Amino acid sequence: MEDLIHYVWKHKIFPLEGLTTTDGKTVEVVSPGLHNFDAGPDFFNAKVKVDGVMWVGNVEIHSNASDWFRHGHDNDTAYDSIILHVVNNADAEVRRSDGSLIPQVVVPVPQYVVDNYQQLRSADISPRCGKVVTSLPPIVVHSWMSTLYVERLEQRTHQIMERWRDSGKDWEQTFFITLARTFGFGKNGDAFERWAQSIPLAAVAKHRDNLMQVEAIFFGQAGLLDDACPKSAPQDSYYIRLQSEYKYLQKKFQTTTPLHPIDYTLWRFLRLRPQNFPHIRIAQLAMLYHEGRLNLSRIVELANGFNAGRFNQTTNDRRTAPNEDIQADFDAFTTLLQTHVSDYWQTHYYFTEAKPEAEIGKQKAMAHHLSKASLDIIIINTISPVLFAYGRQKQIDHLADAAIDIVEQVKPESNRIIKDWEAFGVVPENAADSQGLIQLHNEYCIKRNCLRCRFGYEFIRNTPKLLFEDK
Repeated sequence: MEDLIHYVWKHKIFPLEGLTTTDGKTVEVVSPGLHNFDAGPDFFNAKVKVDGVMWVGNVEIHSNASDWFRHGHDNDTAYDSIILHVVNNADAEVRRSDGSLIPQVVVPVPQYVVDNYQQLRSADISPRCGKVVTSLPPIVVHSWMSTLYVERLEQRTHQIMERWRDSGKDWEQTFFITLARTFGFGKNGDAFERWAQSIPLAAVAKHRDNLMQVEAIFFGQAGLLDDACPKSAPQDSYYIRLQSEYKYLQKKFQTTTPLHPIDYTLWRFLRLRPQNFPHIRIAQLAMLYHEGRLNLSRIVELANGFNAGRFNQTTNDRRTAPNEDIQADFDAFTTLLQTHVSDYWQTHYYFTEAKPEAEIGKQKAMAHHLSKASLDIIIINTISPVLFAYGRQKQIDHLADAAIDIVEQVKPESNRIIKDWEAFGVVPENAADSQGLIQLHNEYCIKRNCLRCRFGYEFIRNTPKLLFEDK
């Protein structure tokens, strides 16, 4: 019930006239305040007139007035700023820590709100609010998807900033770790992140121009040069060369930046397509690094160019660039990220396991490049979030803007979540929209957090009707 009182108060779904405090004073709610989702009062900076006198301060909400004492607010100075206590049942008077009385008002929750809320939470269709969404103006739907995408970027920014702090505030290392995690493409994401954290890029940079040494460090740190690894090949000449080179580099770095491989059992191979095997992905990353394309400075440079065509550099106002210019700027990102593999990996999926001769000609071309779908995933999950986090941390607003603009050039994803929404007419225009719908599903629908959702708000505020009935 308390959640519903929050909802009713936040959206002012209560009689705006005739409200009185429990001791008979008139109440006019000018502004319910800002909903606080952290510790402390429920709403900040509310504006309320009590007997014609304007009060500005915080509001606390409970189902029963006595909850004030049960939660210990009467002895907590953080709640001395409360100007109004909003309840469903006024079963007690409430006071601040100094003993002063706090005005309180009973705000009833309309029965249709209760009914709609219960109906929404108990529905067994996905999405539960689908039928009401079909009646909303497109601008409302797309506005909410845009908000959700930014929320998703904010969450990823938090994760990226943790990596940044853990890596000694090194942005290049942070970018490398984030990109490596994306190269895990889900199943091996955690292993790739652990692997990337184990690689001292500053030390490896001295050997960037030698692909054999880069591969030796990359495969060695992955634990894939351990003879006990099921995918090892002690009789393979290339494997032996990598293993020998890695042991040499381990000895070279032992007093400065020791090389300690991760546990090879972290890698997953079951139900993976061969082109997604860790060996192939590591070989691709090694080539990107060797060719000097695996660095954040290049990404920032491209983002500045991408952004320049969409903003007036004098006034910073957004302007429309020709479609062909936008496409050319976007293609620069995919060109930078496109990679291939060394000769050995053009005929192998892992050590010593050569591809059938009949497939080599066909598969060789495939091994040279990441697929368009893979490049899109890298842009969505690495390029955009890192640019957004970097722009925020450096206070470079146009980089954060470019992070969003770039993803808007990517086609929307297609998965079960997106298809469920499309069945109700919510069709994403680009990957920013589809990412917003994924955020909606993960953070609102699964958690039944309908009261914080704009679609849920529209559903619950509807006049009483059976929204799940077929028309």
